[in-house]
Amino acid sequence: MATSDMTYGQYLALEPLLTAQHPVSDHHDELLFIIIHQTKELWLKQILHELRLAVELVRADKLIEVHKNLSRVSRIQSVMTLSWDVLATLTPTDYLTFRGVLGSSSGFQSAQFREVEYRLGLKDGAHLSRHEEGSAAHAELAGALGRPSLWDEANAALARGGFALPAETLERDWTRPYQPSPDVEAAWAEVYRDTDRWWRFYQLAEKLVDIDDALATWRHKHAVTVERVIGFKRGTGGTAGVKYLQSTLLKRAFPELWTLRTQL
Repeated sequence: MATSDMTYGQYLALEPLLTAQHPVSDHHDELLFIIIHQTKELWLKQILHELRLAVELVRADKLIEVHKNLSRVSRIQSVMTLSWDVLATLTPTDYLTFRGVLGSSSGFQSAQFREVEYRLGLKDGAHLSRHEEGSAAHAELAGALGRPSLWDEANAALARGGFALPAETLERDWTRPYQPSPDVEAAWAEVYRDTDRWWRFYQLAEKLVDIDDALATWRHKHAVTVERVIGFKRGTGGTAGVKYLQSTLLKRAFPELWTLRTQL
């Protein structure tokens, strides 16, 4: 088909997109539940698209150019957080009418969300077990788990900029959870104490904090919405529900960028 003959529906593949919702029950509100979660997965796909490029740019010391991608990520996160307000129109009575058809499915199983965490720097290899070995989701997650994260690349860029960072931060097993370092905190604190001199690193740090802040806000709104809809029932995927969500609220992908503020 010639580009000049392309229609709006063809370009956006609207037919498969708009027929990809398959409610199992006949309850009116199940369609909303499906669309909210499908939309989140589309936004996660875009976030991953941005993070892949962001890692490449930071690795190439293009710390100004990466601003656009990181800003886009935090704005997408804001849109995703607002979507919880739409889901909150689903009352407990509404949700209970079709909750049974979900079976063991759960947002906890979202491979894309876990990949976002991995690419930011929140590594937990246990999530791989939620996906069948040999599947595309498992392969993507395993790849992200075994590569340096955005935070690892930011620290490597800081070291190339002349800051003394410990070898165990710059060369380690990337599949292991990141361990905060006083030396890394001190290096980034130096950036904040002389922003004129280290402007590139300072602006990068603040873009990263934007993302961490937005992720914490998303987690909080997620927990509040789930509590509003199901209280403290266990999640459909067997998780502890709200209690599990609340346990994630203090997670930080870029921990030293938060702790250094106490030093200033």
